[in-house]
Amino acid sequence: MRKYHALPVTLLAALALTACQDGTGTKDEGAARPEPASAAVTATHPAEDGDSGKAAGGTTGTQGTSGATGTDGTSGATGEKSANGTTAPRVSCNGSNTTVTAQPVRRPLNHMLLTVKNTGSTMCDLTYYPVLRFDEMQWVPRPIKDSKPQAVTTLAPGESGYAGVSLSAADGSGEWGTTGHRLTVGFQGRTPDSDGGTSALPALPAKGVYYDSTLTVTYWLRDMDDALTY
Repeated sequence: MRKYHALPVTLLAALALTACQDGTGTKDEGAARPEPASAAVTATHPAEDGDSGKAAGGTTGTQGTSGATGTDGTSGATGEKSANGTTAPRVSCNGSNTTVTAQPVRRPLNHMLLTVKNTGSTMCDLTYYPVLRFDEMQWVPRPIKDSKPQAVTTLAPGESGYAGVSLSAADGSGEWGTTGHRLTVGFQGRTPDSDGGTSALPALPAKGVYYDSTLTVTYWLRDMDDALTY
């Protein structure tokens, strides 16, 4: 049986606030949960591979060049030289500067593809992995460790990044199967479990999306085919 991470207080609050602000904060009483939800989630899941407490940023680069890449595929304070000769820092990708779509795919079986397109005017970083929440779900789907990239997924204006979602066990071994009708995609900041900004609320098919206790997600990746490999 898989273990699940409890959703961090700050990130859960940010997701809930975003859903309310977007007018989609209705509660789905039928959403199943792996364990009883308490009024407040107090435990946070530990950072993977000793990430806890590390600043994701590396050293600051010289003007007009990128800074050193930090640990776990995240970047430090980076920048690009603008027309007036000043260095503009890269920003985090989130719901305010991207469009996000969620599309179930035929192959692999029981998978969904998340696509994030940079609609802003500057480069943005997709750090770590998406924090998914179907309806009023109170647990965080685990990331697939083998999908972790060696460097942060950075999107220039107009470029897209991807994450694959394994929704349910193909052999039916998953538990607590239910159908989700609303999806919130949370973004992480430059340190694990930190709030990366505005969440996204991509539309789901009218019939909803079935998932169970085996729900997992890849890290953000640059290649769509790679995202659907896991």
